Amino acid sequence: MIRSITLFILMVISIAGQSQRSSLHQTINSSLSLAAEQYVILDHLLADSLFPRNIGKEEKLVTNKSGWWTSGFFPASLWYLYEYTQDPVLKDIATRKSKMVEREKLNTSDHDIGFKIYCPFGNQLHITSDSSTVPIIITAAQSLCKRFDPKVGLIRSWGSIQDTKDYVVIIDNMMNLELLFAATRLTGDSSYYKVAVSQADKTIDNHFRPDGSSYHVLDYDPATGAVRKKRTAQGFADESAWARGQAWGLYGYTVCYRETRDKRYLQQAQKIAAFMLKHQNMPADKIPYWDFNAPNIPNALRDASAAAIMASALLELSGYVNKKERKSYITTATTIITTLSDTTYRTKMNEKSNFLLKHSVGHLPANSEVDTPLSYADYYYLEAMLRWKKLNPKK
Repeated sequence: MIRSITLFILMVISIAGQSQRSSLHQTINSSLSLAAEQYVILDHLLADSLFPRNIGKEEKLVTNKSGWWTSGFFPASLWYLYEYTQDPVLKDIATRKSKMVEREKLNTSDHDIGFKIYCPFGNQLHITSDSSTVPIIITAAQSLCKRFDPKVGLIRSWGSIQDTKDYVVIIDNMMNLELLFAATRLTGDSSYYKVAVSQADKTIDNHFRPDGSSYHVLDYDPATGAVRKKRTAQGFADESAWARGQAWGLYGYTVCYRETRDKRYLQQAQKIAAFMLKHQNMPADKIPYWDFNAPNIPNALRDASAAAIMASALLELSGYVNKKERKSYITTATTIITTLSDTTYRTKMNEKSNFLLKHSVGHLPANSEVDTPLSYADYYYLEAMLRWKKLNPKK
């Protein structure tokens, strides 16, 4: 009798789980289909040389040229939507907008070339196997490496490569290493790989606190490579945990483990995940406050971009860990995707110029891009949904 009851309970739990997955499949498919329509309309609002950035005053679309760090996310998102729909219209738009950002492959003035080039062209290569993307990716990696100084062992984030006074490195830089790993894979030249590993190692050594949280900005002495100061730019305080910065670190070290299989990077990703998921200020719906130490919690602004990045990273990380952690990571990512897909965060057709997500926070201390749609929030939201679908194939 007891055995029969136990089996019945397990059957009910299994059916409930299947029902939840089926429901989220429907939600994701609906959101992706709507996104494809929205992004076609959004493209019609843009000149060929411009990219969507956010929604500004009076609900007007704010755009930027290819030099701005977020320019690659719109074409990269279009490639994801093409992958889902196989719609040639989306492929044409993605190809055209990618071409408009290609010039950034020669940009040595900032470190964001990974975002600008690898997100769109890496997606194009992965989704279409178009070999014309390969020299673009390699050239971009060469440009990024020009910002690497062996004395410091890191890629300079901000400032000119001729600057002899300051050497600034931010946690966001972890997101550009995927470009370097790809360049080694495509060429067989290990120099790109070595730069990426040096960046990852030095960042572990200097950027992180014992609890797994990270500083946003580190100032190094360019002559000696010594750390001068640890601080923030976009977070609440120097010693606080800026939410998107934690998400960048989580995503970056997950990629580093995928590309190297170095257990140190896996352990670092797990440590960052534990900090975020177990933090007392993490809300139940898993959309973090813009800073884990924001002064007005629970009334502080949430950051949909940090949530989307975290969800995407956790879904990949779930494939590298034990069953208990895998379940925790997938459950959290599922909660995030479900929350972001609800009307509180997900836009309707023709709302917010057809960005996909509302309520992201760019740079609150500078009162810039506060509580607004952001192109990179959309990108990682799309990536998270596609990754969830691949981990949960519909039966």
